[in-house]
Amino acid sequence: MDSIFESIKEYYGRQIQSSDDLKSSSCCCVGAPPLAVRDVLPQIADEIKARFYGCGSPLPPLLEGMTVLDLGCGTGRDVYIASKLVGETGRVIGVDMTTEQIEIARKYQEEQRARFGYETSNVEFLLGYIEDLASLGIGDQSIDVVISNCVINLSPAKEQVFKEIYRVLKPGGELFFSDIFADRRISEALAIDCVLRGECLGGAMYVEDFRRLMTACGFLDFRYTDTRYLDLDNEEIRSKIGFVTFSSRTVRAFKLDDLEDCCEDYGQIVWYDGSIPGHSYFFDLDDHHRFIAGRLVPVCGNTASMLSNTRYAKAFKVSGDRSVHYGVFGACSTEGSGTASREPSSSCCC
Repeated sequence: MDSIFESIKEYYGRQIQSSDDLKSSSCCCVGAPPLAVRDVLPQIADEIKARFYGCGSPLPPLLEGMTVLDLGCGTGRDVYIASKLVGETGRVIGVDMTTEQIEIARKYQEEQRARFGYETSNVEFLLGYIEDLASLGIGDQSIDVVISNCVINLSPAKEQVFKEIYRVLKPGGELFFSDIFADRRISEALAIDCVLRGECLGGAMYVEDFRRLMTACGFLDFRYTDTRYLDLDNEEIRSKIGFVTFSSRTVRAFKLDDLEDCCEDYGQIVWYDGSIPGHSYFFDLDDHHRFIAGRLVPVCGNTASMLSNTRYAKAFKVSGDRSVHYGVFGACSTEGSGTASREPSSSCCC
């Protein structure tokens, strides 16, 4: 484990000086980020953006006043974007184990405070390991939203990472992260390859092991919000690991104690009022739940809980409770949220 940590520090601290130095596009974002993120990006220092490595844009809406934790924050791009989105009353904590990255993030703390017009900075950068947040003083149930951008794959102790996430999240808190996934388990020989690990491929999570891991750590139902399959555009990398199909996925999960391992029908109905900023016409909870403003939608018990027992409750009206059970929801089978494969656009919830 220590050798993997040191290899990653070497890769991102000294070998890679900007996103142009990456050997593949696996750690690069494609497509336009949400409008709220695009509006903030011009206010972020150029050096921070030049040394950004990520495979998504894991910044959910409704962050104002929230306490946000960014795991593997690097030079702080997503931390500073979140700093603007949470507002001066919110707080953002960035954690990274690479000294060179944290030093750049801290260097711009005062400059970004001034650019945002805040009296005091609302961000904090901690040098440490995402596997051990307790040693950094991050307490139980102290975080509203945990984000991470193409970092958890690098960890050699992923179960500990997700246990820590669950521990620090408040009840109803959200985990929203982007990362690289694989369609099979990666052999140890490839997992410890310095380049493959650094390019976010060697440590990529096998989707079914990820599902099992989430369940074991308390997240009985999670949702993919976006999936993009990768093209390994480097011949050296393709020759080593081209037999694996990789995908970049964004995952949404909540810390809720009433979620079940399959989608159950309680006759509940949801109505979206269109009030989430940037989502006035519809809101996508995941890749198969689009809530159109003003339209009544039948939902399973898990989805009803996600929309009524989290910060999203202010935008949704949920009718019904769990007093009467009607069986498995819709066309559900044993495949679904917490019990089997969840390929894009397929789930226990229909």
